[in-house]
Amino acid sequence: MSTVFYVEDDQAIRDSVLYALTATGFTAEGFEDGESFYARLEEALPDLVLLDIMLPGEDGLQILRRLRSKERTRKIPVIMLTAKGAEFEKVIGLDSGADDYIAKPFGVMELISRINAVLRRTAHDVEEDLDQITVGGLTIDRLKRSVLAEGKSVEFTLKEFEVLYLFMSNVDRVFTRDELLDQVWGYDFQGETRTVDVHIGTIRQKLGDLGKMIKTVRGVGYKLSSEGE
Repeated sequence: MSTVFYVEDDQAIRDSVLYALTATGFTAEGFEDGESFYARLEEALPDLVLLDIMLPGEDGLQILRRLRSKERTRKIPVIMLTAKGAEFEKVIGLDSGADDYIAKPFGVMELISRINAVLRRTAHDVEEDLDQITVGGLTIDRLKRSVLAEGKSVEFTLKEFEVLYLFMSNVDRVFTRDELLDQVWGYDFQGETRTVDVHIGTIRQKLGDLGKMIKTVRGVGYKLSSEGE
């Protein structure tokens, strides 16, 4: 059962689409603006996002660009829904990273068909995201939310796990503290960069000798090295 998040400020339209999605076997959640949508993304990721362009505050194109700029959300399939049917709007949406575009008004069956088509087309990327990643003696499984260090299970909090997954899916890439805050803690996090240092310290401690794989890059931030020493 696939999960769809739908961002639409018109409640009547939102409720109608959510009802249709639920009736056809999807798990569906609706959001009236980007703020509530981002808050939910901190808790869970959907299999697909339906995104209206005309929204209060950030519009759909701005939200789309944010999704595509973050490691954690960049591969989530997105279908743009809008009353604007002009060709340039479609081009802008697709150029910004949308997987498909449907102009209002649209038929429910067409919408469901397009959702299923996008999910089939992007299934390979989704499966790759959920695959195990092994670096040295460290293995992480995002689907199972499990970590093995030299074959032994290690327990992590949600944020610790997401930091480690980000490192392991980007071996040898250096992340600044601000990048880690933005990609793991979220768009509106108001805490300090010290939060990152504390979490890195805890992750290293839990990993034991393998904690040496997480390197401090002075004056920049952190990275995970495949060499480990």
